[in-house]
Amino acid sequence: MSNETKMELLASKREAVIKGGGDKKIEKQHQAGKKTARERIDALLDDGSFVELDQFVIHRGTEFGMAGLSAPGEGVVTGYGTIDGRLVYVFSQDFTVLGGSLGEMHAAKICKVMDLALKVGAPVIGINDSGGARIQEGVDALNGYGEIFKRNTISSGVIPQLSVIMGPCAGGAVYSPALTDFVFMVDKSNMFITGPQVIKAVTGEDVSAEALGGAMTHNRNSGNAHFFAQNEDECIDQIKRLLSFIPGNNLEGAPVFANDDSPERVEEALRDIIPENPNQAYNMLDVIKALADNNDFFEVQPYWALNIITGFIRLNGLSVGIIANQPKSLAGCLDINASDKAGRFIRFCDAFGIPMLTIVDTPGYLPGVAQEHGGIIRHGAKLLYAYSEATVPKLTLITRKAYGGAYLAMCAKSLGADSVIAWPTAQIAVMGAQGAANIVFRKEIEASEDPQAKRQEKIDEYDDKFSNPYCAAARGFVDQIIEPEQTRYYLIKNLDALISKQETRPGKKHGNVPL
Repeated sequence: MSNETKMELLASKREAVIKGGGDKKIEKQHQAGKKTARERIDALLDDGSFVELDQFVIHRGTEFGMAGLSAPGEGVVTGYGTIDGRLVYVFSQDFTVLGGSLGEMHAAKICKVMDLALKVGAPVIGINDSGGARIQEGVDALNGYGEIFKRNTISSGVIPQLSVIMGPCAGGAVYSPALTDFVFMVDKSNMFITGPQVIKAVTGEDVSAEALGGAMTHNRNSGNAHFFAQNEDECIDQIKRLLSFIPGNNLEGAPVFANDDSPERVEEALRDIIPENPNQAYNMLDVIKALADNNDFFEVQPYWALNIITGFIRLNGLSVGIIANQPKSLAGCLDINASDKAGRFIRFCDAFGIPMLTIVDTPGYLPGVAQEHGGIIRHGAKLLYAYSEATVPKLTLITRKAYGGAYLAMCAKSLGADSVIAWPTAQIAVMGAQGAANIVFRKEIEASEDPQAKRQEKIDEYDDKFSNPYCAAARGFVDQIIEPEQTRYYLIKNLDALISKQETRPGKKHGNVPL
């Protein structure tokens, strides 16, 4: 065979792989409103930056008609490239080839890019669009999933791992996304362990795939997903935005951006944001955006556990993770889901060296039998554990209520806050004045000629003595009490002083987080 013929053979083989399942299946993918595996990579990565790996890998299956069956690219496109000039590794399942099903060699391709990403310290982005395990390959397919799960776990906390659900993701396949740091879901995609037909047969429940495991179901109800997108282009924009806030690995810092928003900007609106009525809600998102560079806040899990807010801002160009109570939802009470949401986000920020700002306005833990029986003690402990374990710079801002155990759980000084700032409107106490007066002064109130007037008198007395930031400041539990409009300036100054913070923990294999 001449050299020219060999070149032609290469070109024809490459063309066959690039076409995947062929024109008809590509057209069917487009009709479903979905890009192909390669189109997704092209949209995600910088133009011309993609370097493909294992283009000519083929399966070794021989059972159930697999012998001689062509599966171009083994149903997954793998390789590396750049996003905004930064290196990332990527795999994208190809639904046009055997439904994107995962077999032995399909998994081997994914494992190779995961191994390379870990070696060089770059994020891994996995685009999922698959019918699940390749049944024809039996235990070899199952083993492939296991190899991926193991790598997800080993890479955790070393390199960021992003899972993108752009089609079906069912059965054992769902556990790889669950092990990664962030899960993006596009409308009409779905994720579930057992599908509607199996559930119908076993339990008799009749449910659609969308209601069972659709994108909004996992964003709003289960909390298994972090981001919802109406379409693939919106999802890709979300991925790029997230990557701009986080480092490529645990040994480098997050990108630092030039900042044209003055660190000394005074935000007058914050002076009046806390209502005179202590039981009246306000929107904590307004506070967060007012503090951020150019009022830019990228929220994580905006649809789940709405009583707590997580996400990223920049302060003078530096990435900062935000954890904040939301008075508009459940009065900002902590509960099971809020503890899980915040605890996992805190551990991500700590693993990747991202400073944290905690903004506190919580009256306590959500009371109720459902919460107690659901394990609020165990789940709430996750939040305590996450903050206590974290060694990154930790700033805490108390805007209003900081009561009881919830005050501690929101990164109090005793849990390792490096800097605690309070507004004059802060109320730091064991409980609210009304509840405290009813307990501490119960006998006096009952013995009074006018119990209602006496109760109000004691409430006011408790308010004056304890429902303010000055008692805590007198003990050194609050470092600074400031005017609200000056908050951005003080946060940036404190962050500048803490950015080189070094803190160690006792040597151990790992802790035992209350899962």
